[in-house]
Amino acid sequence: MPVDPTGADLKRYLSEDPGGPVVMLNLLQYSEGGEASYREYAERIVPFLEKVGGEVLHVGDLATPLVAPDGWTWDALLVVRYPSRRAFSEMVADPEYQQITGLRTAGLDEAVLQPSIPWGAH
Repeated sequence: MPVDPTGADLKRYLSEDPGGPVVMLNLLQYSEGGEASYREYAERIVPFLEKVGGEVLHVGDLATPLVAPDGWTWDALLVVRYPSRRAFSEMVADPEYQQITGLRTAGLDEAVLQPSIPWGAH
């Protein structure tokens, strides 16, 4: 399973933009020994988030699920608010940001990046 969005993914993400803020759900499954790499990425992303007006709303390890599909194996959760889809896109296009993405890629076996639209925003 890929852990990074492709150019086509980002193009579709922007073309389906309803406008307004977006809250991005990140479900994360670490690669063998990858937790340290991902945690470093999570620390180093903060200035890039601030640059585009984004903020981490929550980050943490996932505990025993109460209700989940069989095989649910996510290790951690990251929830980030961006002022717009364009802000997210600008961040990931930043050449300096791209220098730290290897930490994320190396740290993960699987990931879900799921944008959400706040209720009442559309």
